[in-house]
Amino acid sequence: MGKKIIVVGGGLAGLAAAIRLRSDGHEVTVLEKNERAGGKLNIRSGLGYQFDTGPSILTMPWTLEKLFESAGRSLHDYVTLQRVEPQWRGIYEDGTVLDLTGDLPVMLEAIDSLSPADRGRFLGYLDYCRKQYDLCMKSFYSRTLSGLPDLRQEHSLRELLAMDPMKSVSQLAEQHLQHPHLRQIFQFFTMYIGSSPYAAPAVLSQLVYVQMGLGIYFVKGGMYEIARAELRLLEELGVPVRTGAEVTAIMETDGQASGVRLASGEELNADIVVCNLEAIPAHRSLLRDAPGSQRQLAKLAKYEPAVSGHVLLLGVNRSYDAFKHHNFFFSHDPQREFHEMFVDRIPTDDPTVYVGISSKSDPSQAPEGCENWFVLTHVPPLQPGESWEEHRSRYRELVLDKLERMGADNLRSHIVYENQFIPDDLQSLYGANGGSIYGAVTDRKLNGGFKIPSRSPLLEGLYFVGGSTHPGAGVPMVTLSGQLTADLIQEDLSQSEAM
Repeated sequence: MGKKIIVVGGGLAGLAAAIRLRSDGHEVTVLEKNERAGGKLNIRSGLGYQFDTGPSILTMPWTLEKLFESAGRSLHDYVTLQRVEPQWRGIYEDGTVLDLTGDLPVMLEAIDSLSPADRGRFLGYLDYCRKQYDLCMKSFYSRTLSGLPDLRQEHSLRELLAMDPMKSVSQLAEQHLQHPHLRQIFQFFTMYIGSSPYAAPAVLSQLVYVQMGLGIYFVKGGMYEIARAELRLLEELGVPVRTGAEVTAIMETDGQASGVRLASGEELNADIVVCNLEAIPAHRSLLRDAPGSQRQLAKLAKYEPAVSGHVLLLGVNRSYDAFKHHNFFFSHDPQREFHEMFVDRIPTDDPTVYVGISSKSDPSQAPEGCENWFVLTHVPPLQPGESWEEHRSRYRELVLDKLERMGADNLRSHIVYENQFIPDDLQSLYGANGGSIYGAVTDRKLNGGFKIPSRSPLLEGLYFVGGSTHPGAGVPMVTLSGQLTADLIQEDLSQSEAM
C-alpha cells in the first residue's frame, strides 16, 4: 500500500528519490525553499551568457538512464548528451600542456611524449582503476551502505583486500606513475568528490576509469537541463514540486517522523520524510527539537564537510583558442596545496583553478565569438561563524593573475559580465555544511571513506539523501543516492508489513 511521503529539498537527490518513490506507488510531494529546484545544479545568465553554477561535468550517465527507466521512460527523450573530447586540458606552471582523452592510443602517445617510461605503466594503472570500479558495481553502486558491516556482506575477503583499504589514492598513483605531472593530474580526480588524494581510500582510484573508460558528457543546452528533465518527468507522474516552500521543522510523534512545518506555519503530515538537506545542518535546524538530536549530532562529527569553492562566472568578449571545454590550471606544489586546504584549513596562495567553457561544446551558451567562463577554485569549508567575505576580492585577483600568467592573455580587459559565488552563498542557498560543495569529506582515517547512513537512527520513517550520504557527491552519485534510498524504503516497508 502506498505511503504519503514528503521530500524536503529539490536537489538532484531529492528529485531522484521522488521519481523512484512515485514509480513505486507512493504519494509524493517535493518542497523546495528556493525559486528553482535543482539544488547546487543551477543556472545564472546575463548579457547573452548562460552559466551552470554547479556541476559542469557528467560521468556515469547510466545512473540517470536507470532512474528514467524506473518510471518507464527513456532519458534520451528528455535530454541530449554530448561526449566531450578531449576530456580535460591540464596546464602546468612550467608550460606543459597535457590533454586527457578517452581515445587510448592518442592518450598513450601524449603520455609517451611527456614521459616514455610511463607509457606502459599507465595501462596497468588504468586496469587497476577499472578493477576498483567493477568491485564498486557489486556494492557501493547497487545498494545503500552504512559502514563496513554492510560492505562485508557484499564482498569476499579477497575482494575487500583488493580494494587496498590501507592505501590512499595518492599512494596508488605514485606506485604506478613516475612523472609528477601525471601523478598530479590523476590524483586530482578525487576533487570530483571534494576530497584529498592523500586521505581518500585507494578504491576511489576508480574515478580515473569512470572518466577515461566510460567518458565524460555535457548536456546540450546546459547541465541544468538534467533538472528540467526530472521536473518534467515528475509533472508527468503527478508529483507536485512546491518552490518557495521552506521547511523549518521535521515533526515527530512518538519517535516517528510525522510530517513537516513550513516557514508559513503550514503543517503537512506524512508517513515518511526524505530529507535532501544535509544531515548535519538538518539536525541543527529542522530536527533541533527532536529528542536525542544533539547526541546524534555528536556521532556525525566524523563526517566533516568537504571543500567549498570560490566561483567566478565570467562573460568574456573573445575566444581563447588555447583552451578546451574543461581546463585545469595546476598548482606548482600539489602536496602543499592539499595540506593547506584539508589539514591547515587555510586558503592556499597556489591553488589549482578549473575553468569550464561550455560554449566550446554548445555555442548557444554565449554570444557569437564570445565565451562563458565558469571559474572554480576550491577553498576550505567555513568554520562555524566564519565568512569568506574577507577573502573575496583578494582571491578574485589571485585567480585572475594565475589565469593571465598561464595563457589567458589580458583576461581582465575582456570580462564584460561577472557574477561570484562564495562559500557563504552555498551555505545560505543550499544549507550546505560549511558551504561544502560535495557534502561530507571522504577520508579513510576519519570515517573509513563511508558517508552518512541514509536511514536515520533518530526517527523512524526519516531518511537522508544527497552528497553527504551514500554513495557521495556529484551528479551520478546523488542520483544514485535518491534511488538507493528508495530501495531502502521499500525494503523497510516490506519488512514492517511482514511482521
